Amino acid sequence: MHKKVLITGASRGIGKAIAKKLAAEQYDLYLTCLHSEAALQELAAELHSIYQVETSAFVCDMASSQQVQALFQNIPSLDVLINNAGISYTGLLSEMSVEDWAHVMDVNLNSLFYTSRHAIPLMLQKHSGQILNISSVWGSVGASMEVAYSTSKGGVNAFTKALARELAPSNIQINAVSCGYIDTKMNAAYSPEEVSSIIEEIPADRIGTPEEAAAMVSCVLQMPSYTTGQIFTIDGGWQNS
Repeated sequence: MHKKVLITGASRGIGKAIAKKLAAEQYDLYLTCLHSEAALQELAAELHSIYQVETSAFVCDMASSQQVQALFQNIPSLDVLINNAGISYTGLLSEMSVEDWAHVMDVNLNSLFYTSRHAIPLMLQKHSGQILNISSVWGSVGASMEVAYSTSKGGVNAFTKALARELAPSNIQINAVSCGYIDTKMNAAYSPEEVSSIIEEIPADRIGTPEEAAAMVSCVLQMPSYTTGQIFTIDGGWQNS
């Protein structure tokens, strides 16, 4: 029987790459997005056709506890939860609205609470499961002009470590993958000059790909069950430079 995974924010970027990687590894997929329903449905159909796995696509605002609750009405069994959905905000903190701050926190951090509290009972039934959160290097070191984003990802790291302690006795592993600069639409706002400047600081001398982030996710999911509460970084050596 195939393992079942829920991947949030799966219509593009890292989430889409994770969906492709895990479909190839014979996971049945529950996929969500907010704005790209057609693209998500196309991805789900493609992966079902190629890999003969079960795929379900849902439009869900991960920042809404009510919508997440409704989503889980369609998920009777779950082995893996991947909290990937996220947004960024670039600008001075002093010019950021209360609404924008709250929205970043809702999507990037509160959504982990909304999904996990529904996923955990399903995993407790099996006395096994994994929750993997997609974080960022800015959650560890912070980024100028991205205070809200950095704060939310720092919260993701703390959430990961704390929940891992809580669920370790139940054989449920909680880990995170902390990404450096990855070639996604979220990072497309940078100018060529800014990208060149960023690459100069990366020992690998290039930016990462969504496929590499997905490969990292796959590796973490295959680690021994004794591995929990860890933040695994993929950044081309940036934090070691």
